[in-house]
Amino acid sequence: VQLVESGGGSVQAGGSLKLSCAAFGDAVDDRTWAWFRQAPGGGREFVAVISWAAETTRYSEAVKGRFTISRSNAKNAVYLQMDSLRREDTAVYYCAAGEWSDNYNYEWTYDYWGPGTQVTVSE
Repeated sequence: VQLVESGGGSVQAGGSLKLSCAAFGDAVDDRTWAWFRQAPGGGREFVAVISWAAETTRYSEAVKGRFTISRSNAKNAVYLQMDSLRREDTAVYYCAAGEWSDNYNYEWTYDYWGPGTQVTVSE
């Protein structure tokens, strides 16, 4: 399975972006999807997760209320709507797919990763 993110770019603070991640090579409709991000000089941190049937979502405290994760099993894709962006949201954003786990906020939970897409928020 290959994951490919798109939709990154540069935006002013307060603006919005929508990231997409598509899976190629195999269906992932029974997988859990997640988004992580890595800021310059920092480690990779959890952003959001959605279960395979979309009945469960979780967010980091840093993005709760501003970001929304969704998925389309028909399109083999997951999305991250990012609103009210802040400068501290600047990072490379990665999508990941794996099995649902109570450890959903840890990188090692996920089997597949995309190469990442850059999001830059300026004042």
